[in-house]
Amino acid sequence: MKLKSLIGGTSIGSLGGLIGLGGAEFRLPFLVGVLKIDTLHAVMLNIIISLVTVLFALLFRGVDESLFSNGYIVVNLLSGTLIGAWIGANYATKVDKQKLNSYIFILLVFLSFVLFSHIFFDFSSSFVLPTFLQIGFGFLLGIGIGIISSLLGVAGGELLIPTIVLLYGVDIKIAGTLSLTISFPTLLVGLYRYNKTGRLREVFGFRDVIVFMAIGSIIGAFLGALLFGIVSAVYIEVLLGVILLISAYKLFRKR
Repeated sequence: MKLKSLIGGTSIGSLGGLIGLGGAEFRLPFLVGVLKIDTLHAVMLNIIISLVTVLFALLFRGVDESLFSNGYIVVNLLSGTLIGAWIGANYATKVDKQKLNSYIFILLVFLSFVLFSHIFFDFSSSFVLPTFLQIGFGFLLGIGIGIISSLLGVAGGELLIPTIVLLYGVDIKIAGTLSLTISFPTLLVGLYRYNKTGRLREVFGFRDVIVFMAIGSIIGAFLGALLFGIVSAVYIEVLLGVILLISAYKLFRKR
């Protein structure tokens, strides 16, 4: 399990540095399907490891002026994602396992189509909504993304990146960095909420998984950051979308 966790963490963690994702959408099928961990425990483990991936992806990418000049976007979306993360974590601990599996299956398929959408839509939109509409839609969309983040144990980058580019007209590479910045506190809130329910301590028995996947995630985030700006994120997202659909089918077909 240690070797599997290290390899899985490295390969999935590379998404954080390369695209601006936490990679959790692919880590969840790995935790459930390969390591045979119960779904709710896998979701909580996913949040812990996603925190590590997002943090180091940000560190390896570095902080530049684009982050500060677009700080209002971070604040706008965070005002919603933090609320959504609280709601999602609370709901996930109360719903039964079969329903949780069904919801996660639907979310995985939906996120795969979000990835595929990059082929058909130009995210470098020249049309930008008025500021008051940006703020309103940003808050509402943030709540939805935050709910998905805690329910699935993900950083939410697949939703945050298209939202930032389409709603605010930001370059997709800058959007990746902003996505990581928003994801970190959102994940923290989700983790805190799981802890308040008393369920978080249950995952401490998976200490080896946490340690070795975290180490792999750090290595992967570094490798992904090295490739940042060289490899086209669009092509990679198409491949990941295919993998995500296959994973959703194989792991949750018996939901």
